Amino acid sequence: MQDIKELTIRELEEKLKSFGANTYHARQILSWIYKKAVLDFGGMSDLAQGLRDKLNENFYISGLEIVKKLKSGDGTKKLLFKLKDGNLIEAVIIPAKDRVTGCVSTQAGCKFACRFCASGLSGFKRNLTCSEIIDEVLYLKKESLAGKLTHLVFMGIGEPLDNYTEVLKAAKIINSPLGLNIGARRITISTSGVIPGIQKLADEGLQIELSVSLHAADDLLRSKLMPINKKYPLTELIKACKDYSAKTNRQITLE
Repeated sequence: MQDIKELTIRELEEKLKSFGANTYHARQILSWIYKKAVLDFGGMSDLAQGLRDKLNENFYISGLEIVKKLKSGDGTKKLLFKLKDGNLIEAVIIPAKDRVTGCVSTQAGCKFACRFCASGLSGFKRNLTCSEIIDEVLYLKKESLAGKLTHLVFMGIGEPLDNYTEVLKAAKIINSPLGLNIGARRITISTSGVIPGIQKLADEGLQIELSVSLHAADDLLRSKLMPINKKYPLTELIKACKDYSAKTNRQITLE
C-alpha cells in the first residue's frame, strides 16, 4: 500500500481512472487532506462509500507520533517526532509579527558532520519520504496560531539537497494550490553547499528560495567547520551560486 500524500494531483487522477472513478474526486480528496486536515478516508463525507472503500484498500494516510513539545516565551515551538521505524526528527514553528514560518527536517540524522550542528552526532539514518516531510508540515500547521503557516524552510535535521527527489516533490505539493498552497517565494531550501543539487535546482524552473550555509569565508576555516568544503570548495561553490542566480534571477541568501 502507498501513502496517498506521495501522489501529485496528476498521479492521483491516474489512480482514480484505474479504479473507474471520476478524476474530479482527486481534488476533493486533496482538499480533505490539505485544507481540512482529515487523515481518514472514512471522514471524507462527500465521497461515495464505494470509493472510500477502494481508497482504503489501496492507500493509507500516514501521521507522525509526537514525542516531545517545547515552547519558548516568544511563541516558538520545537517538536520532536517519532517515525514508524523509531527514528526521531525535529520540526519548529517560528512566529513573527507578520508571518509564521515552519522549519522541517528532510533526513533522519545527517552525514555531513558540520562541527557547529548536533544533527549529525549520531550519524545518518535515512532519507525522509515525501509523505513524511508533508506530515511535518501538516502537524506544524495544526500547531500554529490560527492553523496557519505563511513560510516554510527546509532547514531542520539533514541536508535537503542530499535527498533531492523527495524534497522537490514535497516542495511542489506544499506550493500547489491543491496542496498546502504556500507561495514558491515563501519556500526556502537550505544547503551546506551540495553543488550538484544547486545545479539541478537551477534547472527546475521554480521560484523557491535557496539559502547556502557559508559560515566562513576561506577554505581552511570552512573545511574545519564543514567537511563538505573539502569536496566542494568555496571557489566552486560561489561559482555555482552565481550560475544559479543568473539562471533563476533569484537572490541567494548566504548564512
